[in-house]
Amino acid sequence: MKLRLGMIGGGQGSFIGGVHRMAASLDGLYELVAGAFSSNPDTSRATGQELNLAPDRVYGSYQEMLEQEAQRPEAERIQVVSIVTPNHVHFAPAKMALEHGFDVVLDKPITFSLAEAKELRTVVETTGRRLCLTHTYTGYPMLKEAKQLVADGVLGTIRKVYIEYPQGWLSTYEEGGANKQAAWRTDPARSGAAGAMGDIGTHAFNLLEYVSGLQVTKLCADINVVVPGRQLDDDGAVLLKMSNGASGVLVATQVAAGEENNLRVRLYGEKGGLDWQQADNNTLLVKWLDKPTEIRRTGAPYLSAAALHNSRIPAGHPEGYLEAFANLYRNFALTLLANLGGPAAPAEAADYPGVEDGVRGMAFIESVIASGKSEQKWTAFTV
Repeated sequence: MKLRLGMIGGGQGSFIGGVHRMAASLDGLYELVAGAFSSNPDTSRATGQELNLAPDRVYGSYQEMLEQEAQRPEAERIQVVSIVTPNHVHFAPAKMALEHGFDVVLDKPITFSLAEAKELRTVVETTGRRLCLTHTYTGYPMLKEAKQLVADGVLGTIRKVYIEYPQGWLSTYEEGGANKQAAWRTDPARSGAAGAMGDIGTHAFNLLEYVSGLQVTKLCADINVVVPGRQLDDDGAVLLKMSNGASGVLVATQVAAGEENNLRVRLYGEKGGLDWQQADNNTLLVKWLDKPTEIRRTGAPYLSAAALHNSRIPAGHPEGYLEAFANLYRNFALTLLANLGGPAAPAEAADYPGVEDGVRGMAFIESVIASGKSEQKWTAFTV
């Protein structure tokens, strides 16, 4: 049984739309049957034609798609809506999709503002529908392993946390040319209150809380606009206080010339530490106070059930970003299918980011920007 999927956004020229489609198709659990791929009806139709969709299932607006799909017979209409639009077009289509009886996969950050995120949480609770937020990196098998090691107390009490996300693609004024991604990601009207901190800082924040099992309670931010003429931050660093008293550092920058996407997380407890980076995502280093470092690898039989559930191929065969992304879609699908009378979902399938992660992500953005602008640097993290 496949879930019938409709997509909002992701038309010609979109980077993330193609990623979502590949991730959704990897396990054969979804079938893309409908879409409103652009606010330009001609672009939407052209994209639908490229994807070999029936012309009457390609729509000129998301409102048209959601209204007409809801009127189709139950056996035909879409069941899940994937929303892959810029940030300012997250809330309205997600709200409408939920209220029309569809479950939602939503690209991060969840909304344009914290107020919208809270309202969307209420809609999820009121409708009883489900929402998956694509914080991709939580899908990596070795980060599942890291989370399990921390949860099992193997490292003892966590004392120090570091996370860094360096990119270099905005080291020059890319938004001044034909770069569509740069144009909207640096535009406060479409991106929101933050640039780098909203685009990649939210990923770093989410991953740090996910792996550590802790929550940020207070932060102190230094937020910078490095490239002349840019309207939103392209660089920043944040000191953190965690819910158990641990301290931490978060760095997110898009002006680290020469860097690609080498997201890295390190956690240190009483007995040892963990070190993972996306450039070698199949490896997790477990560092001990009193014995040699362990090298744990994706697909090995000694890994936790959570890591093995999210591993796809035998050890020694690289898995990467698309597989991690697909793990979110698969876990969400297994949960939905079980509720539709399909096979019972394994416990590990319930592990995907949801609306609460989205609300905390928006609170992070607003807290960081407030701290960055304030003379009194330490800011309470409030939701």
